[in-house]
Amino acid sequence: PAAQIEIIPCKICGDKSSGIHYGVITCEGCKGFFRRSQQNSITYTCSRQQNCPIDRASRNRCQHCRLHKCLELGMSRDAVKFGRMSKKQRDSLHAEVQKHRMQQQQPGKAEAAVQAYAPAASAQGPAKPAQDPFPTRHSPGTGKPGLGGQGCCPAEAGSSPGQQGLQLSDMKHRPLAPNPGAGDFILRPSFARLHGSAPPSGTQLDHVIQNIVKSHRETCQFLPEQLQTLRWKIFSQTEVEAYQRKSTEEMWQKCAHSITDAIQYVVEFAKRIEGFMELCQNDQIVLLKAGSLEVVLLRMCQAFNPGNNTVFFEGKYAGPELFHALGCEDLTSSVFEFSHGMCSLRLSEPELALFSAMVLISSDRMWLQERYKVEKLQTDIQLALKHVLQRNRHDTVLAKLPLKVMSLRSLCGRHAEKLRIFCLTHPLVAHSIFPPLYKELFTLESEHSAPFDL
Repeated sequence: PAAQIEIIPCKICGDKSSGIHYGVITCEGCKGFFRRSQQNSITYTCSRQQNCPIDRASRNRCQHCRLHKCLELGMSRDAVKFGRMSKKQRDSLHAEVQKHRMQQQQPGKAEAAVQAYAPAASAQGPAKPAQDPFPTRHSPGTGKPGLGGQGCCPAEAGSSPGQQGLQLSDMKHRPLAPNPGAGDFILRPSFARLHGSAPPSGTQLDHVIQNIVKSHRETCQFLPEQLQTLRWKIFSQTEVEAYQRKSTEEMWQKCAHSITDAIQYVVEFAKRIEGFMELCQNDQIVLLKAGSLEVVLLRMCQAFNPGNNTVFFEGKYAGPELFHALGCEDLTSSVFEFSHGMCSLRLSEPELALFSAMVLISSDRMWLQERYKVEKLQTDIQLALKHVLQRNRHDTVLAKLPLKVMSLRSLCGRHAEKLRIFCLTHPLVAHSIFPPLYKELFTLESEHSAPFDL
């Protein structure tokens, strides 16, 4: 039975297993990775010595070595096609389960096993990674480009220990439409407050603030002080013209990859917000699908220079004219205007972190199953933001934030429309050039698309 098998950790990365997948006991993340590697006929390469360690924290750093380990430990290519396991494999796995159970019953072993596979987010707070989860943040001018910054993405740098992958494909047939009533976004009375729960104390609010600010800072592609030193690096006119001569397809691909890199940081940010991983999986997925691009656009203002209307992109600062080949001048101009407007609010880093969390954890999203839990978490974040704004004497900013939320949702809606038109015009190109996560988030994949693996 699956319940017995799950006492054995994932053979590939050591995370909590969810059963036998393609002949080997694995977690959902490694199951999904192996399936995608076979279905899409992808060839991976290793930039190191083809002996990268594969564990919970590092499993996404090298796809080549992860696939090699999957095959080495017996994951079957045929099983992906036919979904069957031999009697010999079943008997071997049953014997392994029995052996593992006997080991756990030895003195001291059971307690150690429970601690090893306890959820990272417990009643005592989230577990801390064994090492810096972003050990390879790149030096200025190197690394992968991202919208509003660059560097290694959390998918490469490792996921939080103990958490299974979120499967965004569960929402495949649920089109996400934001509630237009965003004007009531700030400090509505939540379900919990209306039903008599006490508001959080000052100490509790300080804890919320510390958690979210720390999570934000740890999941930035580039820290503000690092970007400040790069403002002098601006694309020359010759370089701008070279971008303008690129095909529409190539520019869409560049921007899709940049957005996808940035979104992976936002996903990691969400996972580190206390209370997010306690939401049901459906609601985590709903919030990420609906809000991750909004947070990317918010974070973009950290990499925006209002002095010359440029944003950090692929190693240098670029103006809106660089993106001419996209064929979306109106949307590009609006995104730059939004960033300029956000910069004019002069939000501090803690204020931006809390506002980003509040945008992401929004209880007015459609398809939430446990809305009251999201409302409570959102309201605590709202009160923490209000507390910080009042402490910094930015009370007037609070009244301007609902309009920014409405602008974000409008921009994301326009992005979806531009993307729809591009896909209708270039259907084969769109299917082949966009990253899987980008297609998954913006509902471009078929119903058989692979789940998003965290």
